[in-house]
Amino acid sequence: MPSVQYGETTIHYTVQDSPQLKAHYLSVEQHEGVVLKGRRLPGPQADRLVLQKARWVLEKLDLVRTAVSEDLVTGARIGYLGRRYYAEVVAEAGRPTPHIDFNHSRFRLYADPAAHDQATMHGALDQFFRAKAEEKLPPRVQLWAARTGLAYREVKVRTMAKRWGSCTPTNTILLNPDVIKLPYSLIDYVIVHELCHTKVKDHSKEFWAELARHLPNWKELDARVNRFRL
Repeated sequence: MPSVQYGETTIHYTVQDSPQLKAHYLSVEQHEGVVLKGRRLPGPQADRLVLQKARWVLEKLDLVRTAVSEDLVTGARIGYLGRRYYAEVVAEAGRPTPHIDFNHSRFRLYADPAAHDQATMHGALDQFFRAKAEEKLPPRVQLWAARTGLAYREVKVRTMAKRWGSCTPTNTILLNPDVIKLPYSLIDYVIVHELCHTKVKDHSKEFWAELARHLPNWKELDARVNRFRL
């Protein structure tokens, strides 16, 4: 199996010969790993294509590993503010509800194994993320509103199936609690994106021009945020 070296990480990949494709595409799947699709290339050229997308590949591999092991058990990894932290499950008989503790280096999940199943523990973790989102996101919106001069009515944290955020017709900013799992650079992108909708409600050229005024590298940020799974 061919591989490339990216820093200290070795990326193994396979080549799927698809001569009907006009360009080359990389995919990262749970059971297939990293696959380069397109007409067959000499090894060095294939390696270069994989290396050009190495950061994206590593992010996707990270997400695939998370999807494979979604159980909250000791050794699992929990994504928060752009990093993945070690999880330790501490058994506490008689505890009425699971408790989540985060000390900036690891998560500890206190639970009664006889009473709390994975759904209950995931529910406690979701509550943790919502609480952190309600604590950290509104001040961030206020900060960016001051920087951009874009006015909003209020901020609400609301679960949305397929959206990081939204701006209502009355300029209330809605943010998905899962935004708190993103790195701050992407949290800021989501916030500024929605603030720009207080001025331009659609995704017209005027909107993207407004966004570019405040975040000139918005295209890179948009591509990065779309790599994260909601």
